[in-house]
Amino acid sequence: MKYTEADILKALSTVDDPDLKKDLVTLNMIKDIEVFSDLVKFTVVLTTPACPLKELIKNNCIDAIHEHVDKGLSVEVVMTSNVTTTRDSAPLLPNVKNIIAVASGKGGVGKSTVAANLAVSLSKEGAKVGIIDADIYGPSVPTMFNCEHEQPSVKQVNGKNVIVPLEQYGVKLISIGFLTPADNAVIWRGPMASSALKQFIADTDWGELDYLIIDLPPGTSDIHLTLVQTVPVTGAVIVTTPQKVALADAQKGLAMFKQPQINVPVLGIVENMAYFTPEELPNNKYYLFGEGGGLNLSEKFDVPLLGQIPIVQSIRESGDNGYPAVMKEGITQKAFTDLAETLARQVAIRNANYDKTKTVEFKV
Repeated sequence: MKYTEADILKALSTVDDPDLKKDLVTLNMIKDIEVFSDLVKFTVVLTTPACPLKELIKNNCIDAIHEHVDKGLSVEVVMTSNVTTTRDSAPLLPNVKNIIAVASGKGGVGKSTVAANLAVSLSKEGAKVGIIDADIYGPSVPTMFNCEHEQPSVKQVNGKNVIVPLEQYGVKLISIGFLTPADNAVIWRGPMASSALKQFIADTDWGELDYLIIDLPPGTSDIHLTLVQTVPVTGAVIVTTPQKVALADAQKGLAMFKQPQINVPVLGIVENMAYFTPEELPNNKYYLFGEGGGLNLSEKFDVPLLGQIPIVQSIRESGDNGYPAVMKEGITQKAFTDLAETLARQVAIRNANYDKTKTVEFKV
């Protein structure tokens, strides 16, 4: 019996995207249908290459064809992706789909470690990723990406000098640490630091990116306000540890993004140093800084807990050696990979369900 494209679409309209809660046909995720006498081929376009549910969606599609069309049909499903965005006509960074701010209420919670490993994890999944080290006074990206002694080049585009970011581990990078001697302190007032961030955004050749991660300095400062006044931020990630003092400061950082005049969606909370796990006892968990703090904070503010990252000696070693922990097999690799996949899902959900973020247009 000869089936039609309409038969296939009708069957696939029974398959929902687990995150977006709508069927794949309505979401326009089914492409390139080919129907033969004993075979059907089609492509499923996911909202991110870091989708952890791709196998589930693929199997559900095959089951739907067998149930609603013909159980004897062979089914070939090609899984691809097109990262969603709400930044369709942005004057700055027009080819960057999502801008994600990684923030913390206080220093020492591992924010830069989380940002670096998130960037590498997303890149490993197939996404195009960049990272701006916006911590002007304490840049970490050069060390964490093992390029402390390198400098970005400059080229001319339409008569204007633009910075060409470095690239390491598949991630495009820019940091004040590339432009100043490592042993010199950056002694700048707020406006100068803000100006540097603006230059990293507007005068750098980022090209096409799915995710641009902004590693913000601790606390709430001029840099944070400059970011939200310069570009519409897709969402923010708050990094904390389970300690009471860290959670108290994390609340302030979270509350800043939620202020009506700023109104940047909080994609979720990352609880770093959630527990200690010895390398030789990977199934043991010791809650050195308390337990459940990140979960309690996420429930209080009704935002997702994106992940819990353990304390393992290799994370510190990886940061110091410039080889991110997610690139080495082990429990930390899985923790950061799971975190990246969860974040990518939250970005897709945010883009499907919330209005575009607007830049802050008044002086704060």
